[in-house]
Amino acid sequence: MLSLVVLISGGGSNLRSLLEAAEDAEYPARVVAIGADRDADGLEHAEAFGIPTFVVPFTSYPDRESWADELLASVRVWSPDLVVLSGFMRLLPERFVQALAPNLINTHPAYLPEFPGAHGVSDAIAAGVTQTGASVIIVDNGVDSGPIIAQERVAVLPGDTEHSLHDRIKIVERQLLVQSVLDIANGTVNLQEPQQA
Repeated sequence: MLSLVVLISGGGSNLRSLLEAAEDAEYPARVVAIGADRDADGLEHAEAFGIPTFVVPFTSYPDRESWADELLASVRVWSPDLVVLSGFMRLLPERFVQALAPNLINTHPAYLPEFPGAHGVSDAIAAGVTQTGASVIIVDNGVDSGPIIAQERVAVLPGDTEHSLHDRIKIVERQLLVQSVLDIANGTVNLQEPQQA
């Protein structure tokens, strides 16, 4: 059974999909703790599913490194097999990434390497493309530049706003994350030697 710590910054819709998947006794992964960098709305999912939480507020530390050291210590309490960044909106310092790599994955609302960074959805609309997508990657020290585990295209429809497009991407993102965790647990995806999606 794969044990997961999930880190969030917002509403936690991807997190909820994982929690729902893990309710199935056949699903080979369990979320053991949920962490956040602020008092995130998604922590309500933890309460609903009876999952322990921890919050390491970014603003309580003098710099990114000391904050990340405390976050890492809080993650390690749970000895997870895999750490999932699920709408986690803070850049993590190299030593945090190196401490957990390659067992650190992230979802991104674009078909990487297209539109990396915090504004992937609005960047796709601004570029006038007809399709974007969603990706699950292994986190490295770049910005959304790690090895791709899974990805899928999503059409950009005429009249799409950032909100309407992001809503459709999130549906795909959730499915990709649940499947990626399943594939990692089953050994179909080897994080040591990931295959390009």
